[in-house]
Amino acid sequence: MTESVILTVTGMKCGGCESNVTNKLKAVEGVLSVKASARDNEVSVEYDAEKTDLDAIEEAITEAGFSVE
Repeated sequence: MTESVILTVTGMKCGGCESNVTNKLKAVEGVLSVKASARDNEVSVEYDAEKTDLDAIEEAITEAGFSVE
């Protein structure tokens, strides 16, 4: 089952930060698409809920060096 979530992520300042978050999330099994915006402090994620969950997504963002609010 495909689900979508928009998370508020702090600490992103530039396109490099967006790429870092995007690449980290795309490495999570079950993540289908990612759109990160440093300007809006948001990350939009579409994922397969049978393969991953919100906790894994938030953990990947934290491992990339950013905070999820």
